[in-house]
Amino acid sequence: MLRLGLTGGIGAGKSEVSRLLAGYGAVVVDSDRIAREVVEPGTPGLAAVVAEFGPGVLTGDGTLDRPALGAIVFGNPERLQALNAIVHPLVRARSAELEAAAGQDAIVVHDVPLLVENGMAPLYDLVVVVDASSETRIDRLVRTRGMTEAAARERMAAQATREERRAVADVVIDNDGPLEKLEPQVREVWESLPERAAESGRRGRME
Repeated sequence: MLRLGLTGGIGAGKSEVSRLLAGYGAVVVDSDRIAREVVEPGTPGLAAVVAEFGPGVLTGDGTLDRPALGAIVFGNPERLQALNAIVHPLVRARSAELEAAAGQDAIVVHDVPLLVENGMAPLYDLVVVVDASSETRIDRLVRTRGMTEAAARERMAAQATREERRAVADVVIDNDGPLEKLEPQVREVWESLPERAAESGRRGRME
């Protein structure tokens, strides 16, 4: 098994790279999606969030009111830490289950937006960073997500810098251009992975 950590700043195009890798045959473990699943109605995760933050973080139909929760934790490190203490262990446990089910010959891509911020790079055999300029990312966020430029800059400022992400990268995928320039880069990375997996296996036998 080769464990690949995939990350990139908001608007860089990480999700598109993840989609392409899945199409080539990778098993993708999407941390964002899992984080939503573990707080769905009826889950222990949602019950723990409500116990910590109160019933005001629920909508009328019993689902998590993400804007209400965000208003509590945004800009409040202590409350954010309390939320992370609930959600992160659940995400890690579910990610481990999905990885174990993939099989020993699988290439498992862990799609982790905050990989750098949470110091997770050492957990993976290979770290791939999807990179794009600030100008490109702002343009995408304004055009495709309806953000204002100020909101886009605020979201970007809350994440690791480009330099911090590139510092932990084994591979950097440049996504400043159109999709037709992205796909060949992703395919090149994918085609290099069997050799990297073999090298990882040899290291594992030597340890």
